[in-house]
Amino acid sequence: MALLDILKYPNETLKKISEPVDVFDDKLIAFLIDLEETMRAGPGGVGIAAPQVGCFQRIAIVDVSSKPKIKHNGCMILVNPEIKTWKGMKVGREGCMSVPDYTGNVIRAEKITLHATNAQGTMIDYECEGYEARAVQHELDHLDGLLFLDRLVSRRTDLFKRVVS
Repeated sequence: MALLDILKYPNETLKKISEPVDVFDDKLIAFLIDLEETMRAGPGGVGIAAPQVGCFQRIAIVDVSSKPKIKHNGCMILVNPEIKTWKGMKVGREGCMSVPDYTGNVIRAEKITLHATNAQGTMIDYECEGYEARAVQHELDHLDGLLFLDRLVSRRTDLFKRVVS
């Protein structure tokens, strides 16, 4: 197991669109273990996408179970994920390991359904709402070369310097 280096904005490779995973093998599982370890090592790490560590495949991990009183699906390993439906829109504050100095207000769907493949190649359907739905949408944006900065409500009024305590 190893911590992977996080690419930071304004690294241009973060804009690259990721390719689907087509091989499910021990190499993928080893990468997923390192990716999850990297996510958990980050401050407030509830999600990470493979492009954030320079791997441009459609892989993300989301786990909001450490947040009290939040409905969740546990640790979701999302390989080739696709959002099928979304409902309701809400503004919320987001941060990102690839943009460590800022947070910002972003509009996201309040409820989503998606399907993804797990590490073994089995398709799984998920229903997510609230904070978990926001985290999933945030991570899936990385797979399409987008950061929360690209979805800010307003660059002038909705981008905030992160307060370090």
